[in-house]
Amino acid sequence: MNDIVIEDVIRIVREASGLMARDGFAVQEKGSRENLVTSSDIAVQHFLTRRLEAVLPGCGFLCEEEDFADTSHEDIWIIDPIDGTTNYARGIASCCISVALVRGDTPTMGVVYSPWRNEMYYAVKGSGAFCNGRPIHVSSRPFEDGLFFSAMSTYRKEFARTCSDIIYDVYMACNDIRRTGSAAVELCMMAGGKAELYFEMRLLPWDYAAAALILQEAGGTVAGFDGGFPSLTEPSLVVAANTGAHCERLLDIVRKHLPRLPY
Repeated sequence: MNDIVIEDVIRIVREASGLMARDGFAVQEKGSRENLVTSSDIAVQHFLTRRLEAVLPGCGFLCEEEDFADTSHEDIWIIDPIDGTTNYARGIASCCISVALVRGDTPTMGVVYSPWRNEMYYAVKGSGAFCNGRPIHVSSRPFEDGLFFSAMSTYRKEFARTCSDIIYDVYMACNDIRRTGSAAVELCMMAGGKAELYFEMRLLPWDYAAAALILQEAGGTVAGFDGGFPSLTEPSLVVAANTGAHCERLLDIVRKHLPRLPY
């Protein structure tokens, strides 16, 4: 992989977080009042693409902001400069920088940094998952004791009723529900054993590419609607759990209410 190491990416991501100003940034809508972008998102993305291309010449990118996609390369960086932008814009700590390196169809490296929570999650495929330098692992709690991360399809509210029905069935079978407003933060919290179950109707690859690898390396399971790994190029339904059996149980509940994807 052209000698790039995880420490290089961690250093670059940490430096990029210095552009996440606490105040004084501009906020705009991206097509709807729910979908925001800040000047900090743009600044972080520009910094990351410039620095990551320098350490891995000839790479491509798939980034959330400015429709920046250059994917005709073997190595692709998938970047969300700030996941949880609405949280960030309101000063809520559950926001992060998410960077994944994908080779072919496989995530090989993932870094998720939540600076206001002081949590640096990272993983290299086949080498385990870590937070702030310490190994992490999913919990062993049963489904019935699981905490469940989910949301109501914020950017596509026409799916909200189906989401509600799915969430209700899972809620009645598990312990309780949580929502932080950042998919990457939530999947990483699961990797660290803080929750066990996850469902989102529609996410984009930059929302989950890095965190899904981290969760897998921590012993968890991540799947799209068909049971395989969620798409790294297109919108995807995402379910995840601390065990494969729990992930299958979640998928069964999803498919009871959703015989096929509505997009």
